[in-house]
Amino acid sequence: MIFDKIPRIRFLEEPTPLQQLKRIESLTGHQSLWIKRDDNAPLGQGGNKVRSLEFWMGEAVAQSSDIILVAGKAVSNSCRLAAAAAAKLGIECLILHNDHEPPNLEGNLLLSHLFGASFEYIGPVDEEKRATAVRLAAKRLRRLGRRPYVIGDEVTGSFGYVMGALELHQQANEKQIALKHVLMPGSMGTTEAGFLFGCALLGGPFIVHLISVEYKVEELKERVAAIYHGIQERTELQPSAEYLKWTRFYEDYLGSGYDQPTPSSLKAIRTFGSREGLLLENTYTSKPAAALLDMASRGELPSDESACLLHTGGIPALFSQEMILK
Repeated sequence: MIFDKIPRIRFLEEPTPLQQLKRIESLTGHQSLWIKRDDNAPLGQGGNKVRSLEFWMGEAVAQSSDIILVAGKAVSNSCRLAAAAAAKLGIECLILHNDHEPPNLEGNLLLSHLFGASFEYIGPVDEEKRATAVRLAAKRLRRLGRRPYVIGDEVTGSFGYVMGALELHQQANEKQIALKHVLMPGSMGTTEAGFLFGCALLGGPFIVHLISVEYKVEELKERVAAIYHGIQERTELQPSAEYLKWTRFYEDYLGSGYDQPTPSSLKAIRTFGSREGLLLENTYTSKPAAALLDMASRGELPSDESACLLHTGGIPALFSQEMILK
């Protein structure tokens, strides 16, 4: 295996499901639509960060860390899954939320509490100030004789989706699906760069459609490129395939910005729920799903070319998003 010498803790004992969307096919007139269910990953209610945590927690254990630090908003999927991974391994978890402490525990925050994490609320500061708070917290813990590990190195985290791309390719072959298109959220770049690197190692078997849920296309491209080149440097692997030749970037479905619903994303949540019994949430998964519905219906995804939506999870957040569905 390509990462045999890199520390890794296995949280995924078998591939996540690859399922056909038969009723979405009927709705759109497409012949072959699929969904890769990383929301079904068997840790902490699933999601894409489970794959990244295999490598982050691998480093933490290799460094004999006794506490992990992770930061994010109170609704963070990453914080919830880091807390779950720490609980499974018997390591303490301190979460720094760049939010005010909310009056109620719900969604991801409720689960993080159930996983036994500790919390500090540093107010609604930006990412730079949040990173400073994490560094100071790590320094404080070291003075107390603790061995903290900070979750979040983008290159280390991206290794999970290098493996995820190889997994999807193998699954499609086993099911005899001539998979041509993969749609996924475009956000911080960790998942995206890893997936693209894995595809490059395979010679570029898919056209990958990155549907931005956070940034304008140019910033998304820069983030992906920086992490992609970081993978090359860290692994000393040089795929022969050039990922930009078969990667498409979109901001058409972004709307007014991150975490802001659009008419098409709200429709996608209802459509996938009522037609497939599948849950999506507002922030990450509904906009790529809206893109799938739109592109399949218009023929931008040709009806005879198999396409797959990568479901990156985040479903617990849905239970604090009821207002957007009213």
